[in-house]
Amino acid sequence: MNQKQSVIPGDIIATGDYRPEQNVVLVGDKLISTAIGFSETSADSVSVIPITGFYTPNADDLIIGKVISHNALSWEVDINSYYPGILLASDIFGKDYSPSRDDLSLKLTIGDIVLARITGMGSRDPLITIAGENLGRLDSGELVKISSTTIPYLTDSIIQTIESSTNTSITVGKNGLIVLKCDNSTGLTKAIKSIKMIDMIRDSNSMEEKIKNFLDEDN
Repeated sequence: MNQKQSVIPGDIIATGDYRPEQNVVLVGDKLISTAIGFSETSADSVSVIPITGFYTPNADDLIIGKVISHNALSWEVDINSYYPGILLASDIFGKDYSPSRDDLSLKLTIGDIVLARITGMGSRDPLITIAGENLGRLDSGELVKISSTTIPYLTDSIIQTIESSTNTSITVGKNGLIVLKCDNSTGLTKAIKSIKMIDMIRDSNSMEEKIKNFLDEDN
């Protein structure tokens, strides 16, 4: 048996003894969608085929996000997903964090860009951390957003090719957010155009050759 239906994040696809697969989580005995797309229910499993480029959080993913708000206990971070990432105050201040004593805005403010890692899912929103080697606030660079489904095409080889040709440092988040740093505006512009080309082409067979040809123009 294979049943298909249109779903959005939070929709209950099925209830019972099914195995959650792609873009589906199990909450109690309910199989819940985490993506916009079409669900597929077979005899023993449920999955969702996504139809957008929004990022679906997975534990341990390296991601880039922008701080959009905070309350007394945490920051909300735009991670190019259906729900914001939640960065707990205790992640920075430690277990002895006190809302009456510690000011979150002294550590991160709205608009700050952070390199973080997904640690798991809360009741709905993904939890993130910036505690770890090379994680934390990114103090400079140009933020570029592409579809998260393009990231697999942005291979290490292609990144190295763009970096060496444009003298640009590139930090890639699995969620489709990328930070580029370059002291030369011409090099930065070319690097950004290269990234956006990859987002449009998505052809693993000819991608690297096309990027190399573009980077060689006017060099």
